[in-house]
Amino acid sequence: MEFVLNGKPVRFDGEPDTPLLWVIREHFKLAGTKFGCGIGACGACTVHVEDEAVRSCCYPLALVKGKRVTTIEGLSKDSSHPVQQAWIAEDVPQCGYCPSGMIMATVALLKRHPKPSDAEVDANLTNLCRCATYHRIRAAIHRASNEGGA
Repeated sequence: MEFVLNGKPVRFDGEPDTPLLWVIREHFKLAGTKFGCGIGACGACTVHVEDEAVRSCCYPLALVKGKRVTTIEGLSKDSSHPVQQAWIAEDVPQCGYCPSGMIMATVALLKRHPKPSDAEVDANLTNLCRCATYHRIRAAIHRASNEGGA
């Protein structure tokens, strides 16, 4: 299976039904994408496939053949992406488990809705935060949208 991972062509010789999460973490050793629930409910495993947010824990590898996959490591080399900077400025992370998936989901949201309303955030950002920092997450999303976040 050949695809592009964080801008580089890669190959994985494994079962096509292998969840993308395990290929990213175990084969390519990119640990930023987290395993949370394993059923696509929490969003800790969110990555982009062709700029769309997907839950990689239940996304079969066969669906990425010939496509572009971006993980949190591919978003920026130095946390300089506007959404990452907004997360830092708003002091969003506590335990550090959800931020990578939440940031990836937010980047995809801001590409579709550059200035999202609170209702659009609620409808489109379904990732869970164990520490319940939702008020800071919302503030970071609005900060990033004001700074050209996608």
